[in-house]
Amino acid sequence: MALLQTSPDFRLLLGGRLISQLGDHLQFLALPLLVVALTGSSTQTGLVLGVQTIVYLLFGLVAGALADRWDRKTTMIWCEIGRGLLTASIPIAAWAGLLGMPQLFVVAIATGVLSTLFGAANSSALPNLVTSDELPGALGALGAMSTTLRVIGASVAGIVYALGRTIPFAVNAVSFLASAAALRAIRADFHQERSAASPRTLLADIGQGLSWLWHRPVIRTLALLDAGDSFRYGAGYLLIIMLAQHLHANAGQVGLVFTGAAAGALLGSLLAPKLARRFPLGRLSIAMLWAEALAFPFYAVAPAWWLLLVVAFAESVVTPIYTVALDSYRISVTPDALRGRVTGAIDTLTTGAAAVGTLASGALIALIGAPALTYALAGWLTILALAATLSPTVRRASSTD
Repeated sequence: MALLQTSPDFRLLLGGRLISQLGDHLQFLALPLLVVALTGSSTQTGLVLGVQTIVYLLFGLVAGALADRWDRKTTMIWCEIGRGLLTASIPIAAWAGLLGMPQLFVVAIATGVLSTLFGAANSSALPNLVTSDELPGALGALGAMSTTLRVIGASVAGIVYALGRTIPFAVNAVSFLASAAALRAIRADFHQERSAASPRTLLADIGQGLSWLWHRPVIRTLALLDAGDSFRYGAGYLLIIMLAQHLHANAGQVGLVFTGAAAGALLGSLLAPKLARRFPLGRLSIAMLWAEALAFPFYAVAPAWWLLLVVAFAESVVTPIYTVALDSYRISVTPDALRGRVTGAIDTLTTGAAAVGTLASGALIALIGAPALTYALAGWLTILALAATLSPTVRRASSTD
């Protein structure tokens, strides 16, 4: 990729994120297994896994405001160092025979805060490391890297966990420190321009970001549609597992269904930069929603688990293409001084919608059954697609507005 050849700063950012996210994938599998080993409780496991989402919802807007106030590079480096030290405390405590659930909850909450702050600063800084023409390619490369790690991460995580329960945490701690070193080596300024410290309160800063977002019809409308789609995404995870089990799929086959989804997303990420430049943003938004709405009912009628894989692959191709186009547009039109707050607001909205979908899916499956919920979510996607198609704001949205 030409971007990787011409931008050494972006290579450092990408390399640091690659190492750090690989460590995250190792820990993602290891954490619930460790909690189950310590407590034998699925409830405790769910609480530990859910606490980071709760932290994001409570802290997302504040993190965006802080990312706009503070030096982004310094903030990201200290977030990585903090996450590394917190994560390293788990194997250290285990080796000393002192590891318990209170420590795991503290680590989960604290790393959730630092991860939220890191994400806001990272999204705000990216446009200052690449040109506007390179931005879709940069977002596509980051998406392709993340998706590739989704494909291989589970198998690698299983191997590492088999070597020892806390080894994934030790590896992840080292990966955070490696990411911090890569960030430290980047020469570019993570801000377009630095202004004097604001006398406003954080609440006023957050309000300024929300006001700017509300008065941008394209970004506001697409953010609301994206939140609606995120609700479906959150509900779909458990739904697909239940549909696969109804088809007598074993755990490995269920994993292959999600591997198929990841492979589709990887293909979409590779196609995204070219298609995001070629087609208007509104057209991509409408096409994505209709593609999802038309594909989703096939989950309910698939007669074999491997056909669920085919549906998951096909449905997952279009989303990264639209996401790259939307993020490129939003980041490029948002003033540098507001990027953290706007990103934090939108991410909080979509993350909250996905969390609601995840929480609701279990109850809805128990109430109406997995096939009926599949058709209900397909109807929900159809409503979103119709809303996008009928919206003049969406239809007129282009990548250069």
